[in-house]
Amino acid sequence: MRRKIWLIIGLFILGMSGCPLPETSVTNAANEPVTEQVNVPATEAMPVSTPHKTAKKYSGVAVGNRRLWTESVNTPNGFDRASRALILFYALELDRQAENKAFNRASVNKWLAKELNLARQNYQFAAKTCQSNDWTCITPANNSDDFIAKASELRIPAVLDEWQEKTAEFMGIYVAEQIHLAALFPTTSSEIELFNDNEWDGDKTADRKFFLSFDDGPTASGGNTDNVLEMLAAQKKSAVFFVLGQRFANRQKTNGAAAVAQAYKGQCVGAHGWEHLSHEKRSRYAVGDKWQSSVTDTIALLKTSFDGTAIFLPLFRPPYGQRKADSGAFFQKEGLQVALWNIDSQDWNSRIEAEDIINRMEILMLIKRRGVLLFHDIHPKAQKAVPVIIKDFGSAVEWGNCHQIAVF
Repeated sequence: MRRKIWLIIGLFILGMSGCPLPETSVTNAANEPVTEQVNVPATEAMPVSTPHKTAKKYSGVAVGNRRLWTESVNTPNGFDRASRALILFYALELDRQAENKAFNRASVNKWLAKELNLARQNYQFAAKTCQSNDWTCITPANNSDDFIAKASELRIPAVLDEWQEKTAEFMGIYVAEQIHLAALFPTTSSEIELFNDNEWDGDKTADRKFFLSFDDGPTASGGNTDNVLEMLAAQKKSAVFFVLGQRFANRQKTNGAAAVAQAYKGQCVGAHGWEHLSHEKRSRYAVGDKWQSSVTDTIALLKTSFDGTAIFLPLFRPPYGQRKADSGAFFQKEGLQVALWNIDSQDWNSRIEAEDIINRMEILMLIKRRGVLLFHDIHPKAQKAVPVIIKDFGSAVEWGNCHQIAVF
């Protein structure tokens, strides 16, 4: 209802019912009431603002439509321009969500502050290629509040109305996803936050540098894992495969240890535990120190399997990102780093398709500008999505060799 109001004034305002507010309730960029409809010439740039404080609560999985940004992103300049636009929208949504009342307010506030600071830093990298008369370029901000104030004054070309609307929707859903994780932390841990310096998530990689990672394999011979390995070889890219000990052992029994080791040639392998169970709670691994044997048994198997090669990396990725808060001393004693991620494809989710994953990952890569991408080699979607992402970004990004992943 009243959808035309959005197209005329370029604001993404949602009422309590999830519908646009009536014309008499429209607000401007400062969230002040506007009683008359605003007329903006089609050729004139349009203002964008933080969504209204009574915006609807988002849910689901953020997928978006990166193709609505019609400019190329396969060069550094093109990547930076799209990145600037998206980062500004992301910052506005983070600021709006500061009003969100979650049950663990402290952890949510910590995450919001961290993300807003990262967004401002990433914008500074993207702004290095700014040109005059570019609406995605704002003057340098003194602090986060100044950054938000300047972002809220953007004037966006009317031809980007649909892009603007879908981008605001994506940001709302994505930030809601992350706030859910932050609100649970540390009662339920995840990739949302680190416990110590022996853990990493990808936020400290070099600008426009990304690493591929795949979880939960291997599948049986000829299955999705083999297809992913073939795809990576064809793309001349490497990734870290975080394998489950039980599945790896079963594959060796069927195909032989030498054949399995050969399959991962040119790639890297880390541990994901013996079975895909939480190493923090609500599973038999969470009782006492059983989670430790899941780690050590898998590590021992991998060390033996890849002895004399550079394929094995001393990395452990906990299933669901869940690990005990006091587990740091154990991992350090074992010489292992806890390897998390900062860009989640959601490719395991039955509600989204390969095209959704492409859109989601490309938008997040433009926002984050660096990091570790999470896929799952037991599912087929990444086989279709990854080559498209690599092609779309062309020379704009660097794909890190898997052996560099822990060297930030």
